[in-house]
Amino acid sequence: MAAPFVFVLSDGAIAGYYTLSSTAVNLGELPEEAVRKLPRYPLVPATLLGRLAVDRRHQGKGYGRYLLADALFRAVRSEIASFAVIVDAKDHNARRFYERESFLPFPDRLMRLFRPMADVERLFQ
Repeated sequence: MAAPFVFVLSDGAIAGYYTLSSTAVNLGELPEEAVRKLPRYPLVPATLLGRLAVDRRHQGKGYGRYLLADALFRAVRSEIASFAVIVDAKDHNARRFYERESFLPFPDRLMRLFRPMADVERLFQ
């Protein structure tokens, strides 16, 4: 089950939204550098950032970065164990957006990216 978060402007307009949910990642899907630091379980817990979207009328105003920062803050603040925040980019533009925000691609699934939770924690210290 995903928890939705909506960005509502002062005039009541919805500018964007995202969802967060728990997921698990197979260790074999991750880059070797990431696996070295993880326990040797077949699956490791992660946080899935579901569709992050900004209304077309409000794109180009920085709301996407705002929503992403909010999602990362909520993920790191959670008491549920998670090694990373995972996203599935819907297209190459979305992939570039996440890469600019320090997300790393999975080796065999280039539209799936992750940002280690240790990295996210450093953002909010």
